Amino acid sequence: MSAAVPAQAHTGAPPVVLTKRTVFLIFGALMTSMFMSSLYQSVLGTAMPTIVGELDGVEHQGWVMTIYILAVAIVMPIYGKAGDMWGRRWPFLIAIGLFTLASVGGALATSFPMLVLWRGVQGLGGGGLMILSQAIIADIVSAKDRGKYMGPMGAVFGISAVVGPLLGGWFTESLTWRWAFWFVVPLGVATLVVAWFTLKLPSHPSTKKIDVAGTALMIVATSGLVLAASWQSWSGNATYDWSDPLLVGLVVGTVLAAVAFVLVERRAAEPLLPLHLFRNPTFTIATVVGLVIGMGMFAALSFLPTFLQMATGAGVTESGFLMLPMMVGVMGTSITSGLLISKTGRYKAYPVVGMGIVTLGLVALTRLTGGMSMVLFGAMIFFLGAGLGLVMQTVVLAVQNSVDPHEIGTATSANNFFREIGAAVGIALFSTIFTTRLEDNLAPIFAEAPEGTGGGASSLTPQIVHALPEPMQTQVIDAFAGSLAPAFWYLVPIVAVGFVLTLFLREVKLSETAGLVARGEAVAAPSGEMVTEVVSDGENLADLSTSAPR
Repeated sequence: MSAAVPAQAHTGAPPVVLTKRTVFLIFGALMTSMFMSSLYQSVLGTAMPTIVGELDGVEHQGWVMTIYILAVAIVMPIYGKAGDMWGRRWPFLIAIGLFTLASVGGALATSFPMLVLWRGVQGLGGGGLMILSQAIIADIVSAKDRGKYMGPMGAVFGISAVVGPLLGGWFTESLTWRWAFWFVVPLGVATLVVAWFTLKLPSHPSTKKIDVAGTALMIVATSGLVLAASWQSWSGNATYDWSDPLLVGLVVGTVLAAVAFVLVERRAAEPLLPLHLFRNPTFTIATVVGLVIGMGMFAALSFLPTFLQMATGAGVTESGFLMLPMMVGVMGTSITSGLLISKTGRYKAYPVVGMGIVTLGLVALTRLTGGMSMVLFGAMIFFLGAGLGLVMQTVVLAVQNSVDPHEIGTATSANNFFREIGAAVGIALFSTIFTTRLEDNLAPIFAEAPEGTGGGASSLTPQIVHALPEPMQTQVIDAFAGSLAPAFWYLVPIVAVGFVLTLFLREVKLSETAGLVARGEAVAAPSGEMVTEVVSDGENLADLSTSAPR
């Protein structure tokens, strides 16, 4: 190594050298953690009927998904701020430890409340993994070179959203739903071991006060929003109607908590979510685009597999395979755009083109019919996935590049936080519109059916539909498609607003300095390597490869 170690850095401890090989090991651990945290937003969806039947939790099945989403959303800003204040090594290790422990607990759960509890703990770890993976890359890789890493991360996020239901269905049908938890345990242990030995990032004490009031209000507001959205949209089995006083009270309380949060953050010495970030147009535009992507992406992913099962008679696993073109689209454009960004240093065109494609993709989904060719359907969702792949991690990169290096974790968590909020609100909005239309379309069909044939939208399953006699079966499938397709029109204008906003996204020159160097925790060496003076757990000297292998 050609760079000399600063004299004051000598502590007598052997230097920890982060070579190119170690950078790849860290990146592999971050990719695995990103995959696990995003996968568990969807992997149990297809296994749910079996799980709730075995653990006697049919009436409360929505909690298995809601508690995870809620925990992830709540801890995102907390992990982001903690990483900025004290360093990211220990928060990451805690997050992966919680996630792995909770996976074991979920696999061994013997009651429904126990399963819900472990899912909540899993979310407390998963939210940290999702945020810290992106922030750690910003610490050790310059913004100019970061595209080649953020691209695959974006691909992993999209892949897990499609593969999750497929894996959950396969485990349930071929083994047992408990393997949906067990299979991730060795991945978690391996990630923890790799991170423990290779993730030698600076840790430092902080004299700044924790924003206790802001954190508490954020938890209350986020919980209220996620619960209100989830209770109303549990797959045609809404716990509360919008006219229910309890739900109305929850919404009012959520709004009041959100307003109080903003007021507190304006005066906080060290706010959990600094409001001055929203004066940064790049941060604001990229964050709103992330929210819009969450609304559109998760609404589509939540209902398209069920449409496939209704329309084609495909089982859970087969419907997952039919969603693979979307995964291919996300993978291809996310990785390709990341490489091109690293090569050219320019990024604005990708979210502009991507949001345009997503908008057109949702317009295409308004043409769904019960008898549609699966080749045409595959082309439509490939197109949609290609658009998503151009946007998801590019806007995160834009955010990281536009803020103070000391606030990279906070800004990254804010962008992801609003995407999660968008997903919760988008699914609730879409579910309400779709279910209402479906009830209206099914009513005349079942009104003329023989007694005992079946009910309505709340009791409709693919198995029931394909057991119906003709021509009633075809009528129900057409009613389902005729309710789902027009519902996408309600998402089109929302996503179109996101497209318009990307036109105003500034093309800020990508930094050629890694976050550690920019914060003064490392110095760049002439050889292209960098030496960092690290006081992590006392006395370590770490050598960091600048940005990445070139």
